[in-house]
Amino acid sequence: MSHPADQLAAAIKAEAQRLGFQLVGITSPDPPPHLAVYETWLAQGRHASMHYLAAERARQRRADPRQILPECRSILVLGIRYSAPRPYAPAAAGLTGKVAAYAWGLDYHNILVERMQSLVAFIEGQVGRPVPNRMYTDSGPILERDLAQRAGLGWIGKNTCLIHPRQGSYFLLAEILLGLDLPYDTPFESDHCGSCQRCLEACPTSCILPDRTLDAGRCLSFLTIELKGPIPAELRSQTGNWVFGCDICQQVCPWNQRFAEDDGDPAFAPRPGVPEPRLLEDVRLTPQSYNQKFKDSAVQRARRRGYLRNVAVALGNTHQPRVIPALGELLQDETEALVRAHAAWALGEIGGAGAREILAAAQAGENDPQVLAEIDAALLRLA
Repeated sequence: MSHPADQLAAAIKAEAQRLGFQLVGITSPDPPPHLAVYETWLAQGRHASMHYLAAERARQRRADPRQILPECRSILVLGIRYSAPRPYAPAAAGLTGKVAAYAWGLDYHNILVERMQSLVAFIEGQVGRPVPNRMYTDSGPILERDLAQRAGLGWIGKNTCLIHPRQGSYFLLAEILLGLDLPYDTPFESDHCGSCQRCLEACPTSCILPDRTLDAGRCLSFLTIELKGPIPAELRSQTGNWVFGCDICQQVCPWNQRFAEDDGDPAFAPRPGVPEPRLLEDVRLTPQSYNQKFKDSAVQRARRRGYLRNVAVALGNTHQPRVIPALGELLQDETEALVRAHAAWALGEIGGAGAREILAAAQAGENDPQVLAEIDAALLRLA
């Protein structure tokens, strides 16, 4: 005979799946199993400029979820699928960029929070009283992949992603801390990466470390989204035509190639112009047109200046002379110095008399020291 707590857990899981969460598990609010690995990662400075991760209050909360919600007695861990990346056409064919697949549709923060709120309302309806709760999706001080593994949803792969043995890793994770006693699921203990090294070998910047962590300062997702300043010059050519995030370490994973389905939640279906943005169009995005194009999109996280910085680098990486006029306009007319600086670098990558002429003209009228340094470096390369 089922225990009432078991029946409640089963009802919650069924409702979560009805709301679109394909993965559902329950775990305890005990300290996460890989906390020591995380602390070592911080101590080594692998979090780059994301200093908020090392704040004492954030570290205490990651070490003990009860610091977030003292009444917490169980944690509901959820996973929702987004569309697997489709093969891209060669960048040279259409001068297109690449956007990580999770950002092709609506911003997952808004979608997942709305569904979690519905799930909490369902839980409170089942128990007949308000339930203390706190919900997160890539937005709070918890080690969500650790919790997901302990909730039985998969293992943490060498690429640092949570991998489900039958559905791959194209999932967005979310968590609800609950002041409610629920039975815990069995942790996912086995590791199915084996001797495979595909993700480590495919990473263009070699940012994936042997202990299943990342050197964030070299990761394309960090460089194109979280980094607010200039992309390090030595890494720019390795970003290729990625303008927001990166899918490479998931695309090469056998667990995605063999078992992952292509369809994801309709909320994350591709929006026109987002999966493969046309670089020569996006380089001319004004603040207004940028906000219009990426309204309710996760791409807004990069902000216009970061996004155009990425587009300028991607244009430079095409090495095609036909993009020189657009980069020249950017260098001459753009108000953001960060963007002008990367346009100068891109012109130096493409080279030729036209690029030199534009750089020299800009040098005479430029006042920003960062931009001038990039112009000088580009002209030196073209000398």
